[in-house]
Amino acid sequence: MGALTEELEFTRRIDFPAKAENIALAEKLIDEACTAHDVHESRYGNILIALTEAVNNAIHHGNRLDPSKSVSLGYQAKEDRIIFVVQDQGPGFDFEHLPDPTDPQNLEKPHGRGVFLMRALADDVEFSENGATVTMAFSLAPVKE
Repeated sequence: MGALTEELEFTRRIDFPAKAENIALAEKLIDEACTAHDVHESRYGNILIALTEAVNNAIHHGNRLDPSKSVSLGYQAKEDRIIFVVQDQGPGFDFEHLPDPTDPQNLEKPHGRGVFLMRALADDVEFSENGATVTMAFSLAPVKE
C-alpha cells in the first residue's frame, strides 16, 4: 500500500456485490461522509464524480459485473482531508500506461476517462494491488477561487 493508506483506519466501510445498481450504495456513503465531515460544497462534486468513476470501474472493469465478487468502499477523515479507498477483486490493470483521453483519436471513445478524471479531481491518487485498489484524498478546505 502507498503513503495515503499508511495507518488508515476506516471511519466507515461498505462491501457490496459487483452490480451496476449498487453505485447508489456508494453514492449514499459518499453523501453521508461529506455531510458528517462538513465537506465544503465546492469539493463535493469532485469527490462524487471521482468516486463514482472509481466504483463504476471496479464494478464493470475490475469485477466484470460478476455479482459473486464484491467492491469495497471505505473512508477516513484525517486531519484536513478525507481519504477514500475503492477496492475490487479483479486482476488489476496497467494504470501507468493508459491512452490519453484528450488525444483527438480518443475523444469519441465511450470509455477511458475514469482514471483521468480521478487524477484531475482528487488532490492525491494512489493505485495499489496492481490497480485493483485506488486511494483518493480530498482536502476538506473550500476550493480557492
